[in-house]
Amino acid sequence: MPSVSTQITFIVVGYAALVAVLALVVALRHGERPGWLDQLAWMLEALLVVRALAGLGALGGDGPPSTSTYVGYLLASVCVLPIAMQSIKDDRAVWSSAVIAVAAVAVGVVAVRLEMTAS
Repeated sequence: MPSVSTQITFIVVGYAALVAVLALVVALRHGERPGWLDQLAWMLEALLVVRALAGLGALGGDGPPSTSTYVGYLLASVCVLPIAMQSIKDDRAVWSSAVIAVAAVAVGVVAVRLEMTAS
């Protein structure tokens, strides 16, 4: 059975893919960024915080092979999305949905890399 952090990573990656696809659909339809997309992005951030907290457990004991890389991925996983959301805070144009799509893909990749560096 996979560890708790691995299970959370599966959830994060699946949800990040969902957010990315929905944001891309909104961007391709050339509409303004809807409020529900912001809510989905912040829910993804909440999942990333839970993943990061679960990832702190890997630092105990022997720890990951490359602690600096692991800690870097932990920090990046919780910083990317708020920075992206802050950059588009006052702009609801089409491109802002694409920013959310790119950020969701980025945090999904970081979550996978975080899991890969944990062992």
